[in-house]
Parts: sequence; structure tokens; C-alpha cells
Amino acid sequence: AQLAESGGGLVQAGGSLRLSCAASGFTFDDYDISWFRQAPGKEREGLSCISRRDGSTYYSDSVKGRFTISSDNAKNSMYLQMNSLKPEDTAVYYCNAKTNLFDYWGQGTQVTVSS
Repeated sequence: AQLAESGGGLVQAGGSLRLSCAASGFTFDDYDISWFRQAPGKEREGLSCISRRDGSTYYSDSVKGRFTISSDNAKNSMYLQMNSLKPEDTAVYYCNAKTNLFDYWGQGTQVTVSS
């Protein structure tokens, strides 16, 4: 079972990127799914998640109103649409799928926002 992110890259401030995370070896249906990021010298930060229990979503204050989390069960994939990007959004972005028994992480994808 694994997760694989894609969609990172270099973008100018104010631009947009869409990150994708594809699952293999398991299905998202029963998992809480989340996006995290880690900038150099900083701790990993939780950005957004979807609860499988009730479908509710959460966003950190740092991305609320700019980022949108979504999933497509048919494609067994999750996404993070990132708009109005800022230089401080520069980080490695990770997807995560978790239950009480399992905790899967992707390998990370680099997002760099130039000023």
C-alpha cells in the first residue's frame, strides 16, 4: 500500500497549483485523508483534512480561503487546489491517509513559490 503525490513545481506568487495524491493497494473510503507540508527548518504542519466519518473538512488558518481539499473515490485519489500562493507556502507537501490501524504517507512533492 502506498501514496504518490504529484503536481508540485515552481510558481510565481499569486499563482496556483493543484497537487494530486494517488493511492494504491488500498482504497480511501474508510480513511481520514489529509495534506501536510514541511518547510526547511520547520516542523511538519497540518493543512487540511477530510473526515471519513462525516465528510467534514478542516483547514489551518494559514491556508483557509486559499486551498481546497477534495477526493475522487472512483480514481482513488485526493487533491489540494492551491490558489493565491505566497512565498511562505514554499515547502515539501505530503498527503496522508489514516485509520486507527493504518497510517500511510506519500513521498512528498516540492512546491516553490517565487516572489
